[in-house]
Amino acid sequence: MQAQDVMNKNVVSATPDTTVDQLLKFMMEHHISAVPIVDVNGAISGLVSEGDLIPRVEGAQAPPRSWWLSLFAGLKYSVADFIKLKGRHARDIMTRKVITVAPDTPVVQIARLLERKRIKRVPVVENSNLVGIVSRANLLHALAITTFKLPSNAGDREKRDAVLGALTEVPGLVPSHINIIVHGNRINVWGMVDTDAEETAAKVAIENIEGIGEVTVYLGRIPRNSYAF
Repeated sequence: MQAQDVMNKNVVSATPDTTVDQLLKFMMEHHISAVPIVDVNGAISGLVSEGDLIPRVEGAQAPPRSWWLSLFAGLKYSVADFIKLKGRHARDIMTRKVITVAPDTPVVQIARLLERKRIKRVPVVENSNLVGIVSRANLLHALAITTFKLPSNAGDREKRDAVLGALTEVPGLVPSHINIIVHGNRINVWGMVDTDAEETAAKVAIENIEGIGEVTVYLGRIPRNSYAF
C-alpha cells in the first residue's frame, strides 16, 4: 500500500499571503491541525501547523526577563523569533523545510518517517505539486484495510497459497515445518513451532485473510535447539 492509496486528496491549502486569522479559520472549519502553503504554481513552499501557532497564544511564551538581566543574557528572542511570533501572514510563521513524500511511497516507510522525525503528517508531492497529505489518521485507516481478501471463487490451491504466504510473514516460523490441507471451505494447518507465541502469531496471520473459510490450527512444539543441521 502506498501514499496515493491512503492520502487525503482534498487538501485545504493556503498561499504565503494568507493571514494568520484566515489560517486559524481554515483549521477550525475543516477540523485540521495543519495547512500546506503553496505558491502560484501549486508547489509547496511551507507548512503552518498548530505547533507554529501555539507560541502566539497569550502566556504560552516564557515570561520576559527584566531589562537589566537582558543586558547580560542577550535578547529575549531572536529577530526570526519575533517575526514568527508577531507576523500576520503565512509566509512569516510557516515552517519552510517541509518533509514530503511521493505518491508511490510505501505507507510503512511513511510511518517510520513520522516516527523518526516526530511529525504528525507529511505532504504528498508529484512533479513539484502538492497532490495530497498523509496524516497519522490516514495510516490508522491503512492498518484497518490491510487484510488480504480472497475472491469468492478461490479454489483450494489459491487458498493454500494464501495461507502459506501469510505464515511466511510470521517471525521465526519455519514454513517447511507446516502442512496445509485445504478441502473446500475447510482448512487444516498442521505442523511444529517453537513457542506458544509463534502459534498465536500463526493464527493471527491466517485471521487476516478474508474469505478463507473455517480454519483449524494444530501446531505442536519442537525446541529450536533440537533441529538437525
